[in-house]
Amino acid sequence: MFIVEETIVGTEAAQIPKQRGESLLETAVRYAEERHWDVFPGTWLEAVDGSQRCSCDDTACPAPGSHPARPDWATQATGSATVARRMWQKQPTASILLPTGRTFDAISVPETAGFLALARMERMELTLGPVTLTPDRRMEFFVLPGAGVKVPDLVRKLGWSVSSLDLTVLGEGAYVAAPPTRFGSRGAVQWACRPTPANRWLPDAEELISPLAYACGRDR
Repeated sequence: MFIVEETIVGTEAAQIPKQRGESLLETAVRYAEERHWDVFPGTWLEAVDGSQRCSCDDTACPAPGSHPARPDWATQATGSATVARRMWQKQPTASILLPTGRTFDAISVPETAGFLALARMERMELTLGPVTLTPDRRMEFFVLPGAGVKVPDLVRKLGWSVSSLDLTVLGEGAYVAAPPTRFGSRGAVQWACRPTPANRWLPDAEELISPLAYACGRDR
């Protein structure tokens, strides 16, 4: 089980687990070993003139320390704990990135909509997969692969169009940053719903899309 001990208070007084106590290397290895997620190391933060700069050397980097470090990142991703350990031993401060479209997709919504959706899901007694909260104020709900194909039609059936909602699906060819990856000085990715044995089996997008679409519609 992941070490998640502290909570912080966020929007609408929701309690968000805050991960601590493990290195990036050990955390990446555990994601591969315990969740069977593919992982790959991204960029990292470097101290330059008293400030934190992305290892990509772009002073205007929009996601400092939290994006792929090489163009062939998709082929670099591995589900082997042994290979993951070897990669992070080369660069222990590299961010932990998880490719989507393999063992999971992710539905990304604004933080405010995500908290509203979580409250509705709890009342509906829905079973959630892991959910991340990023420093750029997005929440990413892990669902079974194939969500990108299903979601537009599911949203239309609910009376919305995907283009009218701030709701996107991260599938094949995309990735998410995993806790405790940092976004420059903006803070670290955290678990809003942490990985546990109980949520090893992910929900289908169809199970979550109604409260997510409703929350995004309210958040417009």
